[in-house]
Amino acid sequence: MTFSWRRMTAILFKDYKDFSRNMAVSVVIFMPPILAALYGRMGVDSLDAYYMVFNMTFAMVGAFVQSCLIAEEKEKNTLRGLMLSPANTAEILSGKSLLSFILTMVVIVVCAFLFDYYPQNVFITLIALTTSALFYIVLGTLVGLFAKSVMEASVYVLPVIGIFTFGSSITAFADKYPLLKVANYMPNAQLIEIATAVETGAGFGDILSNLSIILAWLVVFAVLTIAIYRKRMVD
Repeated sequence: MTFSWRRMTAILFKDYKDFSRNMAVSVVIFMPPILAALYGRMGVDSLDAYYMVFNMTFAMVGAFVQSCLIAEEKEKNTLRGLMLSPANTAEILSGKSLLSFILTMVVIVVCAFLFDYYPQNVFITLIALTTSALFYIVLGTLVGLFAKSVMEASVYVLPVIGIFTFGSSITAFADKYPLLKVANYMPNAQLIEIATAVETGAGFGDILSNLSIILAWLVVFAVLTIAIYRKRMVD
């Protein structure tokens, strides 16, 4: 079956209507820009602060919104209808992810503007941010597939928000607790390393290993998400 942009777009517009009607979910898109505006007025200009807000955006807008959109479909028993429709797996998952991706990237741009943050290499930074956004959306899809309702998804995604927003800060204790060194390989920590390298004039080859780690997270969770989704099709 060929990929249909029309079916994917129809799913996107349906998600937009559901999202705009659910204020409990849609309000989260305003939280990172508010925090960025406060930091901007306070004169905070460190990369750690910038990327804490960016990682918060990924977790709260990318993962949280995506998980709630998927869980809402399950709660209303409409996800089953999508699975049995002519739309294939790629069309459904792409359509269900596109709104979250657009919202995430728009919020990231707004926060960067409020921070007055202009990276040395916009191209490399954009690739890293886009790859990270895709990872969090896949993670949100996985959470939504496990949740039975929007309320459950809101609870399940809380550890994701905490770990991927503030998790990179625990690397400061890695010397005392060697086990915490694994946090250096989390996507949020790798994104900060890429941003730091970019500001020192690093090229694409210099950050390739960091980007590869984020891509590895993305691929692993994408495979797992697709497997769980197809299992739900035959339950």
